[in-house]
Amino acid sequence: QVQLVESGGGLVQAGDSLRLSCSASGLTVASYSMSWFRQAPGKEREFVAGFFRRGNNKYYEDSVKGRFTISRDNAKNTVFLEMNSLKSEDTAIYYCAADSSLILSTFRSAGAYDYWGQGTQVTVSS
Repeated sequence: QVQLVESGGGLVQAGDSLRLSCSASGLTVASYSMSWFRQAPGKEREFVAGFFRRGNNKYYEDSVKGRFTISRDNAKNTVFLEMNSLKSEDTAIYYCAADSSLILSTFRSAGAYDYWGQGTQVTVSS
């Protein structure tokens, strides 16, 4: 049984940093496409950052480039999202997602992922 458990969210001020963690069980993060998505109230879930399949290439949504960094610790079977210079528009529920059979054209689509965590709330006050 696959489980993805996010942690690390919270209430911070604009300009602060947070580090989100996604601890996985039932799958190996090194072998899956592992991504972070976020969903703000009234908006669709959007891609934030991810690893495509087993590669080490990192992909980012344009608004977070240079501020967010995705990484993974294969020994801990955990994926991280380091978020710096947070802005009020980063406020959302952040979700970890995994899939073993994505193609690059659907990698940024929430509907393409089979496994999801429960989400962790990030609130940035201005």
